[in-house]
Amino acid sequence: MTTFIVGSRASALARAQVREYLAPLRVRFPRVRFVHRVLLEGGDQDRRSSLADVSASSGGSAFSTNQQDALVRGEVDVVIHSLKDLPTANPAGLILLAPPGREDVRDALCGCTLDDLVGGGRVGTSAQRRAAQLLRVRPEVEMVPIRGNVPGRLAKVASMNLDAVVLAAAGISRLGRQDEITEYLPLDLFPPSPGQGALGVQVRADNAAVREILETAGDVRVDREVRAERALLAELHGGCSVPVGAYAVTGPDGVLSLHGQVTSLDGRRRAEGTVTGPAAEPERLGLALAVELLEQGAAEILDAIRGRQLVG
Repeated sequence: MTTFIVGSRASALARAQVREYLAPLRVRFPRVRFVHRVLLEGGDQDRRSSLADVSASSGGSAFSTNQQDALVRGEVDVVIHSLKDLPTANPAGLILLAPPGREDVRDALCGCTLDDLVGGGRVGTSAQRRAAQLLRVRPEVEMVPIRGNVPGRLAKVASMNLDAVVLAAAGISRLGRQDEITEYLPLDLFPPSPGQGALGVQVRADNAAVREILETAGDVRVDREVRAERALLAELHGGCSVPVGAYAVTGPDGVLSLHGQVTSLDGRRRAEGTVTGPAAEPERLGLALAVELLEQGAAEILDAIRGRQLVG
């Protein structure tokens, strides 16, 4: 029997994602033994510092650096990430396989609705994108920085006297806690992080045995959509901690539509656009939309945010 070591973070969500990914593979390949190995990341160990600071101190990403290092060293055969947490550049020798599908891409309010926040309120989030987008439609709201896993952030509605927290609907759903969602945020106002709702399946490029089996789980449509979103993010030189939102949808005619938005931290400035084109050319669409957003002033918005991070 062949054994594959599958790495992930330690959170309940990361474990749920591994179970979701492996369930059909275990049925399809009964002679392959999949062993799950937990790998701690900087963002899991330091829940006080900002994500930007944790990423800087780890030399990469707050939620993927250690897992990628273990993969490069051959300590695991595949790593299952939340794709939205994964940098757009792969370390040398590593590649991403097509995701197996995608959960709900939307963000969700837990605790109250947008209408409840008219006139003010306290909302918790660790993401600059979510804070910026919410301030754009509810400028009177006080944004409260929070860190932690999904159950921990949901609990902070009560423990920190918040009106709500903003989380990815996919994570809440994968943990079976959909009943705590009070409103799904509309995509036209709150485009999600590129890749949100999808799994990032990362392997070594030269591991043919692993690739042969895991590639059978990939969804070509989802792969093209997230590649378009991540190409936009890469061209804007963004990252997990900047307010870039994007989502792509493939129509029945095979045309891919990519929508993107860059929002200033105070919500007052915005660059936004949509491009369409052949689904087989996702990176080209991502590049085209990046050019459009840059023409609208996206570079100035992002440069101001990066300068603020460096000063901080």
